[in-house]
Amino acid sequence: MHYFLQMFLFASTFLCMTSCDSFVEVDLPKSQLTNVAVFDNYATADAALTDIYAKIRDQGLLTGMTSGLSNQLANYTDELICYGSPGDPALPFYLNTLLPANTSITDYWNISYNQIYAANAVIEGVEESDKLTVEEKDQLKGEALFIRALIHFYLTNLYGDLPYITATDYQKNNVAKKITVSEVYTNVISDLDSAINLLAQDYDNPERIRPNRFVAKALLARVYLYNGAWAEASNAASAVLNATDLYGLEDNIDGVFLKDSKETIWQLQPATSGKNTDEANSFIFFSGPPPLVALTDNLMDSFSTADLRKSNWTAAITDGSSTWYHPFKYKEFDYTATSVEYSIVFRLAEQYLIRAEARAQQGDLIGAKEDLNKIRERAGLDETTASSQQEIMEAILQERRWELFTEYGHRFFDLKRFGQIDAVLSLTKTGWNTTDRLFPLPQNELSINPNLRPQNSGY
Repeated sequence: MHYFLQMFLFASTFLCMTSCDSFVEVDLPKSQLTNVAVFDNYATADAALTDIYAKIRDQGLLTGMTSGLSNQLANYTDELICYGSPGDPALPFYLNTLLPANTSITDYWNISYNQIYAANAVIEGVEESDKLTVEEKDQLKGEALFIRALIHFYLTNLYGDLPYITATDYQKNNVAKKITVSEVYTNVISDLDSAINLLAQDYDNPERIRPNRFVAKALLARVYLYNGAWAEASNAASAVLNATDLYGLEDNIDGVFLKDSKETIWQLQPATSGKNTDEANSFIFFSGPPPLVALTDNLMDSFSTADLRKSNWTAAITDGSSTWYHPFKYKEFDYTATSVEYSIVFRLAEQYLIRAEARAQQGDLIGAKEDLNKIRERAGLDETTASSQQEIMEAILQERRWELFTEYGHRFFDLKRFGQIDAVLSLTKTGWNTTDRLFPLPQNELSINPNLRPQNSGY
């Protein structure tokens, strides 16, 4: 279904949602509601917003299920080997045979724009409400702006030029025109700047499941980095790293992915108490050959034997003659008495690596090495021997590979940013083409909205 038609249908159902998710503590009435009714009351307005987080957790780009980017982009690059049977949705990613009619490609697009639509509905409802307090409006609008920026950021890095949707007028959205990646970034930065001004510094919940000001700054640091704004990236990352009353690197590497990690900046709460992450269910297997995916030998062989990330964040499975490895960052496969692991979207280690890269690009090699060595030290490694700017940049790219593997497609985006995607993946993948650096635009969207044409090159 065309995503803006979905948005129109969503408009009639968004405000009569019910949910048993623990995100949504206040169920909305089952009768159909108007915008005014929902935003007359903070509890129902907040339920509308928190339902978006549940949707982000359960479907689309950032879900920890096998359909999410953590799995599919790891298959797309050099992190995972796909063992799925014919018909497995991961195979076209692994074999680099994506087509415009691919269901996953269409789903990413449609689900993402539905999440953006929902964020816009919150923004508009909050702005029109005369019943919410200023503080309540600031929080709700700030979070919705963050969500809108976050999803657009991922979309443009996957599809390239595309529409930036800021309203719920489905008739206008139905013929929305593409803008350039640079223009998308400008809008993302604007939304994040606004969110930072609206959001509180402190979390409203110690579990860090709702964005505060530093969550928006963490994304802003990444956006600036991707956009080549080195000074701005460094400053934004520093703002997060300097908030030492909230954040700090975990001394024990096994504590990084626990729900109470002091390293967590923002995480998604499981749907029910006692449930843990979908990532664990997507990646962990107990016998060989693997049923779905395993880590590549290329990745495993790149780790130093002294690297604690290899020994603690991967696990070996053998059948006596062959050995396979799976990601083991999240270790709780089953339910526990209470949930012990949440899906971490932003964590502090990335901010150190962002600042290291931004500093290196500006010629601050000492500062770059200091940040890089903080991550290496926590991993049980000696300080880097890199000395020149080029060597330090290469060391940062490698460190990002070891630190951030199978997390939301970092490897794919990093190889593109560093200009190494063709050189690396043409050697490690079958069927890699330089045009695979972008996904195809969904064919049904091109058929309905001519303003989305032309199709991305190579498709």
